[in-house]
Amino acid sequence: MRRYWLLFSQAVTVLLAAYFVVSTLKPEWVGRVGALTVSNGVSLVEAPPPSPTAIPPGSLRLAAQRASAAVVSINTSKAPDRHPYANDPWFRFFFGEQGAMPQAGLGSGVIISPDGYILTNNHVVEGADEIEVVLNDSRRSRAKVIGTDPDTDLAILKISLDRLPVITLGNSDALQVGDPVLAIGNPFGVGQTVTSGIVSALGRNQLGINTFENFIQTDAAINPGNSGGALVDGNGQLMGINTAIYSRSGGNMGIGFAIPVSTAKLVLEGIVKDGVVRRGWIGVEPADLSPELMETFGVKAKRGVLITGVLQNGPAAQAGIRPGDVIVEVAGKQIANVSELLSNVAALKPGAPSKFRVLRRDEAVELNVTPGLRPKPKMLPQQRPER
Repeated sequence: MRRYWLLFSQAVTVLLAAYFVVSTLKPEWVGRVGALTVSNGVSLVEAPPPSPTAIPPGSLRLAAQRASAAVVSINTSKAPDRHPYANDPWFRFFFGEQGAMPQAGLGSGVIISPDGYILTNNHVVEGADEIEVVLNDSRRSRAKVIGTDPDTDLAILKISLDRLPVITLGNSDALQVGDPVLAIGNPFGVGQTVTSGIVSALGRNQLGINTFENFIQTDAAINPGNSGGALVDGNGQLMGINTAIYSRSGGNMGIGFAIPVSTAKLVLEGIVKDGVVRRGWIGVEPADLSPELMETFGVKAKRGVLITGVLQNGPAAQAGIRPGDVIVEVAGKQIANVSELLSNVAALKPGAPSKFRVLRRDEAVELNVTPGLRPKPKMLPQQRPER
């Protein structure tokens, strides 16, 4: 028994000595928290190295990783406008070569289909002669414009590459003020950049940016070059297409606007399926409620849009809408101003009946309105683009 006890004691002594040597010379091998003494005698506590897969609390790393691969940079070029006397030798002698350099532009886009469809802003590609898309993995491809929708400032491009990363489309209607979001794009051409913020406001309109406005407002930094990029939620799902900023300096001031993905889906489906976006139209003259108009028409409603005129034989007239009615709901969605009425009616499918709720004097009336196809705006001769 004494012999076994002696062997056990020697083994324990050897193991403790080995542990001490290893923990002193290679503390990372044993993964302990060790005490180090520096030259001035101060003892410091060194934490074990973090796991490379550990995610800090509150980090949006996964959301950025999931979405960033599908966000692309867009480079555009446009041939210079030549002066009508550019070929005149005397003109060139006095004024030199005019407009010799092509115009270049920068923007961003989002891959939304394995087939190569890309969502971006119309103003990013408008008037461009050549469009090049640069993926996050450095692959490049020429892009073709499938269709544009200036009324929402959206455009659909297509590239021909395989193994394309695709972003997941989210539900922008479920967003709430205060939700965290990320803005991903290529600001100032420096390369893909991710910024974070929150949803500052929803349903922003009457900004004079687009015909149909229903913007998500965010304080995530958006700068020139971010246009067409992705606004994603904490799960990396696409919530909107970054479009515009409010700025007095040209740079970010914490007020950015994105087109909701719900609007982008309608534009995408219309352009890919029909080549154009088909919007609803009912043929009315709407006006925001004001004390003067309410007194004139004898209206007592507290919210909604006053109808001051109805087109004869138009969809609204055929459904029974009259001047003086106040539209308060369209297809189950409450209406507070003219911009909301315009956007919600435009989202209706032409030819498909929809329920409208109106206030007529003190009575609530429900009507089935079958919207027609919204006519294209007539352009004056001086406004027509040259072909």
